[in-house]
Amino acid sequence: MTSVVEHDEREAPALAHRERLLPFVGPHLARREAGIKHPVHDFLFTYYSFRPAQLLRWTPGAAALPESRRLLVTTLLRLLRATAARPAHLSCFGLHEWAMVYRADETRHPQPLRLGGEATDAVVTSHRIQCSHFDAYRFFTPAAVGLNVLRPGRDDRADFEQPGCLHGTMDLYKHAFRLSGLIGSDLVADCFELAWEVRIMDMRAAPYDLSGITLDPTGEPWTPVRIETAAGKQEYAAAQRRFAERGTVLRQRLIGECERLLAAEASAG
Repeated sequence: MTSVVEHDEREAPALAHRERLLPFVGPHLARREAGIKHPVHDFLFTYYSFRPAQLLRWTPGAAALPESRRLLVTTLLRLLRATAARPAHLSCFGLHEWAMVYRADETRHPQPLRLGGEATDAVVTSHRIQCSHFDAYRFFTPAAVGLNVLRPGRDDRADFEQPGCLHGTMDLYKHAFRLSGLIGSDLVADCFELAWEVRIMDMRAAPYDLSGITLDPTGEPWTPVRIETAAGKQEYAAAQRRFAERGTVLRQRLIGECERLLAAEASAG
C-alpha cells in the first residue's frame, strides 16, 4: 500500500507547479471561452504548440532517452551551444515588429499603429534592420525583406541566433517544452515565465497603440517603449541585456539536460 508520505511527496510538486502557472493559464482559458483575444498574452498559447493542459502538468523528467527523441535532443543541443557561444547583440531595438508592418495594407493585430502608417515606415527606413531570428524575419512584409542585412533561414538557425535576441530568448520555452517528459517541468515553467516577460517587452516596443491593454496577471497599465527615441532605445537595450543574462542561465540548464540525456544513452549502450 502506498503511504501517505509517499503520496504527498509525489503530489506536492505537481500542485505547486499548477498553482505557479494558473495565474497565467487561467485568464487565457477564460478569454478563450468568452471569445476574447489578447494581443500580448495569448501569444505563448497560440503561436507555440504546447497546450495549456500540458503546461500545467508536472513531470520530474526521465533518466533514459528514447531513440525516437535522440535527433531532437542532438539538434537542440547544437543550436543551444551555438547561440551560447556568441555575444549578445543589443542594437536591434525590436525593429522586427516594425518591419512586419512596413508598407502594409493590413497588420497582424487589429490595434492601430501608434505613429500612423507613414511615420512607422519612416522609422523602419531610418534604421539599420539586423534581425537574426528566422521566425521573426519570415513575417517581414515583402517590402521590408530586402532591408534586413541578414538572411536567416529555416535550416540555418544555428548560424544566426544570438543570446540578445528577444525571440531567441522566448524560444527557450519552445526548446524546453519540446523536451517535456525528458526534463523536469520546473525548467519548462522557468522558461515560460521568462518568455512571458519578454513577450510583454516585445509588444511594448512594437509600433501598435495598445493603450487600454492590461498586463495581467499583474494588472499593470500598458506603457509603450518608444524605440524611435534615444530614451526608448536605452530602455529597450537595458531590458534586452537583463533578458539575455537570465536567458543565458536557462540556456545553460537546457544544455546540461541535453548533455545528461545523451550521456545516459551512451552509457546504457
